[in-house]
Amino acid sequence: MMDIIEYGDSALLINFEQKIDLEINKLVNAYFKAINKLDYILYQIPAYCSLTVRYDKSKTSYHDLKSKIEEIEIDQLNLNEKSNLIEIPVCYDLSFGVDLESLSNELGLSINELVKLHTSQEYYVFMMGFLPGFPYLGKLPEKLKCKRKDTPRKRVDKGSVAIAGSQTGIYPINAPGGWQIIGRTPIEIFDASKEEGILLNMGDKVKFKSIGQEEYKELVQHGS
Repeated sequence: MMDIIEYGDSALLINFEQKIDLEINKLVNAYFKAINKLDYILYQIPAYCSLTVRYDKSKTSYHDLKSKIEEIEIDQLNLNEKSNLIEIPVCYDLSFGVDLESLSNELGLSINELVKLHTSQEYYVFMMGFLPGFPYLGKLPEKLKCKRKDTPRKRVDKGSVAIAGSQTGIYPINAPGGWQIIGRTPIEIFDASKEEGILLNMGDKVKFKSIGQEEYKELVQHGS
């Protein structure tokens, strides 16, 4: 079910079944919360199907911590905690969705069909990473699965909403990137000036809502 290995002199790595799967990721999240209660844990890095745990080696050892983790019992209540649902407005105008036309041809879908599919369901936040506040959301409807750009862009604008593989995500800041850009949100999902500056967290759910350019401008103007 899970494999625990030593990871340097003050960390360990828990590997679950290696695939992108909602139930496996819920298990990662449940262990993350349970292990976080131990007072000698310095920090943890949860991913799709693994969890890296850094501990204070002056207070515990790899073998003692491994035993503690193996004794943790995860019940269904831990696995089925209610998620926060956050609605994210997205303008899918071609000026923002710079890959919409090429992606439409690649997938054999009209742009309207593509947008309708992207906004048709809720997405689970599997993990955070790559950039501060960047959410890895999934899974996409089968018809939207696509490859990354052959050549990544040197700059993707903040707020860009993108898809790649079976995932969708939001760029929290201007950054390089290789995902297919299909729209942009006026919502600030990361603000380094705030103590709680990250809007989304692992285990949350996201629903995208299509908006027009005027509403996008209003939300930007009034500070979303």
